[in-house]
Amino acid sequence: MSSAIDIMASAGYIQTSLIWVAYAVAVGIALIIGALVTFTWQDHRERSVLVSTVATISLTALLATVLLLPVDIALVSSTTDAALGVKKDWATASRVQDILFTLKVVYYSLYSFDALLCLIVIPFTYFFYEEYDEVEEQEGNQTFGSRLWGAFKYTIAFILLVVIIFLVGFFVPAAGRHEGKHLDLDFFKRLLDENHGEKAITFGVGLLITLGTLLYILYTGAGLALLPVSFIKSAPSVSAPQLSENTASQLEQNRERQRQLEMRNAGRPEGMSQKDRRELEALAREERTLVRRERLAAEAQGEGKSFLVRAWTKICAIFRPIKLLGGILLIIIALLTWVSMLITGIDKAANSVCKQHCGYILAHVNVFQPINWIFVQTARAFPVDYILMALLIVLFLSSSISGLASIGIRFLWLRIFQIRKGRTAPQALLIATVLLALIILGINYAVVMLVAPQYASFGTQTFCDLPPHHADEQPNCRNHLEAVQPCSEWVDRHFSTQTCTPTVMSTFLNRVTLTWPVFGAIDFWAQFAFLAVFLIVFLTTLFRTPQMSLSEYDEDAEADEEEGLLASTSRRFGATWQDIRGKSGRNGTEPSNGEGSHN
Repeated sequence: MSSAIDIMASAGYIQTSLIWVAYAVAVGIALIIGALVTFTWQDHRERSVLVSTVATISLTALLATVLLLPVDIALVSSTTDAALGVKKDWATASRVQDILFTLKVVYYSLYSFDALLCLIVIPFTYFFYEEYDEVEEQEGNQTFGSRLWGAFKYTIAFILLVVIIFLVGFFVPAAGRHEGKHLDLDFFKRLLDENHGEKAITFGVGLLITLGTLLYILYTGAGLALLPVSFIKSAPSVSAPQLSENTASQLEQNRERQRQLEMRNAGRPEGMSQKDRRELEALAREERTLVRRERLAAEAQGEGKSFLVRAWTKICAIFRPIKLLGGILLIIIALLTWVSMLITGIDKAANSVCKQHCGYILAHVNVFQPINWIFVQTARAFPVDYILMALLIVLFLSSSISGLASIGIRFLWLRIFQIRKGRTAPQALLIATVLLALIILGINYAVVMLVAPQYASFGTQTFCDLPPHHADEQPNCRNHLEAVQPCSEWVDRHFSTQTCTPTVMSTFLNRVTLTWPVFGAIDFWAQFAFLAVFLIVFLTTLFRTPQMSLSEYDEDAEADEEEGLLASTSRRFGATWQDIRGKSGRNGTEPSNGEGSHN
């Protein structure tokens, strides 16, 4: 008997260990992604080793934090036999507590590290970079020590902010404690049973979640609508070889017209007429544009570059149709997520057991919710549900990055920094990293509370909704499988409290919203604002191509527009085929319908 128990215990250890190994591999991949994102987006002319290092470490930590939720769900789900609604033999109370304790340690470590990076390390790096003055350094008036002290002086304000937040959370009475006395659920009583240190942490995290949710409304809401459309609209309307031929022809015609104007006005005593001067100036501007376009077309074809670069260019052209299909798939997923969030939001607003007093916690899902249903069904084929959850979180994070790139870093309506590939200033990269850290808190709240509330809270766990034969044993549903019910927050029934183990993330979020109901109410109703932003941006992007304002038209913007010629809103597989072949199907003729012309 003891050997059988040892075998089952070993199986439990192996299963949990494999989950942690998969997470370690994901963190290693996150490190590579963080380095690539930093290298791709940072301005190569203003590259800083310190900024690049801090940004890479910060992005890796953020990805590690956001990918911990699938691990959380996988671990608590592994403790229960979903078919019978009972704990597995190896999942003793002490073993489950060990799993939860390990998760809490990892959560607290990652969030503490993220807070240290965003509130102290990144601000210090920002000010240290700003303190650099090339002229003073050449004159010997600036030393490393003076830069260090100058950056530390400004960072003190952020240190004081952290201390104030902690003290407020430590001493101010929790608003939810009085309300919790009127709730008879054991679930809520356990959430309110905490010390002052935990209360201070919940206040600080609750405040940051609320700030992150406000950013999540703008950036993730817009990005989730823009990202799929950008995939669909990325196929070029004109191939690089055809663009090169058309540009050469237009450039020749342009220069010929300039020569005609100069010859026609040569020797005129009154000089060139005003009309001809305006035309000549316009032709000169168009010539600069065509020269730049010719250079871009040559770079797109890999001229003068290595074989590997040219091969990579052709591979990218081959995968353009797949990118188009991927964009259509992302639109379906985004719309399905939008519908699921709307259903959950309405369900919580109408059927929450305690409304605003506990952040609209829902006892159980009352309406069919497609995303939650998909996760529960795919859980039958391990580990498909965990992979889908990780991909869903990555989709939200990628949408946030897309939103940052499209909207930029703004104060109200004023744009402070732009986030552009290969042209992002080091200061903008650091600020964007802080914004992403806050947005991730908002993403965690949205996924756990609205996107897949039941699955994110309890995974695939079920419980047997039958009374036990004896007070000290679990109920048996072996012959009554219809009595097996999915776990939910409403656990004040029979032995479900022993069978259902909520995820650490859902427990912490519920504690925040119950202890500080104002945060829960703001975060909940903000989700409807997120849905509205997504819908507005999605419909606008589908039917209208954004126009660039003349006030924002600078040299870099003009270069971006020229690069956009190779990734315009039209979709033509003929252009893709010409890019793969490396030559155009026409001999430098003028493109029809104005393709390739400069407006």
